[in-house]
Amino acid sequence: MPGAVKVFGSPTSSEVARVLACLFEKDVEFQLIRVDSFRGPNRMPQYLKLQPHGEALTFEDGNVTLVESRKILRHIADKYKAQGNPDLIGMGALERSSIEQWLQTEAQSFDVPSADMIYSLAYLPLTMPLDGRKDGAGGRDARQQQQQDMMMNPTHVQKLEEMKQLFEKSKKDLNKVLDIYDQRLEEAEYLAGDKFTLADLSHMPNTDRLASDPRSLRLIQSRRNVSRWWADVSGRESWVYVKSLQRPPSSDAAF
Repeated sequence: MPGAVKVFGSPTSSEVARVLACLFEKDVEFQLIRVDSFRGPNRMPQYLKLQPHGEALTFEDGNVTLVESRKILRHIADKYKAQGNPDLIGMGALERSSIEQWLQTEAQSFDVPSADMIYSLAYLPLTMPLDGRKDGAGGRDARQQQQQDMMMNPTHVQKLEEMKQLFEKSKKDLNKVLDIYDQRLEEAEYLAGDKFTLADLSHMPNTDRLASDPRSLRLIQSRRNVSRWWADVSGRESWVYVKSLQRPPSSDAAF
């Protein structure tokens, strides 16, 4: 039924972006109700009824309400298997098993360190040296100014140190995961085989953020197969649509 599918949330949320990309891949008509879940007083009453704790995503499809993005991906791919991209969930038990394996790998091994790195980089100044560099992106003068600022605010110094430690831990974990991905992508065009599936789609929001920051882009660029894979999947029409929705909206939109 056209218009039955509703997505509540912000397209800038990784959870929401993942679902939107899937809806575009499957040519499913939907309504996007933009909700800033981080501003409690501004949350819509309808959204609060669905999601009283203010999580980033709520998905409605008729009488079905879901809040976990990967469950929503499976729901969309199963229910709308006769339309759009037919390969997202696999055509048989073997293909589906491989897709499920990589969906679990994304959720268990990639999601947390990538989100941690994104979070730490959002806090760390561009001028702060990382990866053993002597100077940050802003050069020596900017670094000296940063050091002066930190000396005036001990709390800020502590927070920066925590974020640097989080960055280093996430970098270590991501290097391990992406080495495995690079080896896998030496054998196949996509993570679950030779077709673009939910396994690839699920990785796209956080990978996009890593690729958008020069301080984390090297994690992708330094791996030939991961770099090739990202150049391919990030150019898909579905993801281009999602990126367009991540720009500040002028009003709610229906699709």
